[in-house]
Amino acid sequence: MAIIRPFRALRPAPAAAAAVAAVPYDVVSTREARRLVADNPLSFLHVSRAEIDLPDSADPYGQAVYERAARNLKALAERAPLVVDPEPALYLYRMQAGGHEQIGLAGCFSLDEYDRDVIKRHERTRRDKEDDRTRHMVALRAQTGIVFLAYRATARLDDAVDEGAAEAPLLDVAAPDGVRHSVWRLSPEATRAAAGAFADVPAVYIADGHHRIASAARARDALAGGDPQHEACFFLGVAFPDRQTRILPYNRTVADLASRTAAEFLDALRARFPVAAAGPPVPPKGRIAMYLEGAWYTIEPAGVGAAGGTGAPAARLDAAILQDRILAPLLDVADIRTDPRVGFVGGARGVAALEQAVDSGAAAVAFSLAAVTPDELLAVSDAGGIMPPKSTWFEPKLRDGLLIHTI
Repeated sequence: MAIIRPFRALRPAPAAAAAVAAVPYDVVSTREARRLVADNPLSFLHVSRAEIDLPDSADPYGQAVYERAARNLKALAERAPLVVDPEPALYLYRMQAGGHEQIGLAGCFSLDEYDRDVIKRHERTRRDKEDDRTRHMVALRAQTGIVFLAYRATARLDDAVDEGAAEAPLLDVAAPDGVRHSVWRLSPEATRAAAGAFADVPAVYIADGHHRIASAARARDALAGGDPQHEACFFLGVAFPDRQTRILPYNRTVADLASRTAAEFLDALRARFPVAAAGPPVPPKGRIAMYLEGAWYTIEPAGVGAAGGTGAPAARLDAAILQDRILAPLLDVADIRTDPRVGFVGGARGVAALEQAVDSGAAAVAFSLAAVTPDELLAVSDAGGIMPPKSTWFEPKLRDGLLIHTI
C-alpha cells in the first residue's frame, strides 16, 4: 500500500504560469538554457540552472551557483509572483500533446516507502548527479523538480481523478513545444477522496526522476533532524496510471566499428544472426534496426523480447540484447554508460537523427529499438531488476516551476 500526502504548493499566480514554467533542468545544457531564457526573466530555469546567471567561467557545481539559485527563487516569488496555497491539498496535473493525454495525481510521497521499495526503482543513480540536486534542495529548502511516477490503474482512483478535473484548471499553460500543461488544486473533500482511493494502489513505480528521489533522500538526512513528519521526509511527485504513460524509443550510435570495415562488421553480424537488408527504421519488438553506410538492416537475434525470450525481465529487453550480443562482443563496448564512442538519441528526434549522425560521419553505425512498454518497465521493477542504461524516454515531460514543495 502506498500513501500520498497533501502539501501546500508554492506555485505561480495563474497569469504568470506560462512565463515561469520551464523544461526540466536535466534535458538542456547550460548553453541551451541561456538561449531559452534570453527574453524571459521569469523562467524557472533561473532557479533550476542558476549558472546561466553567472559568468561563463563559473563552475556549474560551485557553491556560488546554489546560493544564486536560492536568491533567484526568492526574487521570482516576488516578481512573478509565486504564491503559497493556504491549506495542504492534492493536485491534478494533466499533459496533452496532439492526440495523447495523461492526467496524474500530484502530491508528496514517502521517502521511507522509497527506502523500503514500496516505491520501486529500475535505474542506478550517479553520485555526482545526486550531489548537484542535493545541494540545490538544501540551499533552496525546496524540491523544484517533480518526479514522474506510475501505478497500475484502479477504477476507484480513475473516478476520483475524473471528478477532480471536472472544473476549470487553476493553471493552464500552452508550452512552446505544443504540450499543454494543466493543474487543478483539489478541494478538501476531493483531496480526501483521492488520498483514500490511492490507498488501493499496492506499489508506485519511478518512471522518470531516480536522481531527484535519491537527492531528496540525502536532503532529508541533512534537514529532517530525525523527525519522520518533517516535510523533507517526503518528495514531490505526480503519479500517472500506467496505461496513460507514453514511452518513446531510446536509440544508440557508435562512433567506429572497432577496427572493422562495414563489410567485415556485416559479415560478423550475419555469422551470429539473421540480417535482412532494407528493413524498417523503427523495428517491431524482438528485432533491432541498424543504419550502416546509408542503408537500413533488420537484425533478428533469436529469443529477443516479443520473439519469446526467457530469463529475467531486464535481460529480455531489446536494449539489453543489443548490448550483450552486439555492442559488447562485436564493437568492444564494455560499458555503455562510460564508453565515449556511444551516443544516445532519445525522444521525438526519431530515426532521422540516427541517419544524420551516420551520414555526417559523427557515427559509424546506429541502432534503432522498439520502445519499452509500461508493462515491461513495471515487470523489471517488480523483479527488483535494473533497466539497461538509457532505455526509456518518457514524453511529454513535466514542467518545472508549476508546483514546488518547500522543505
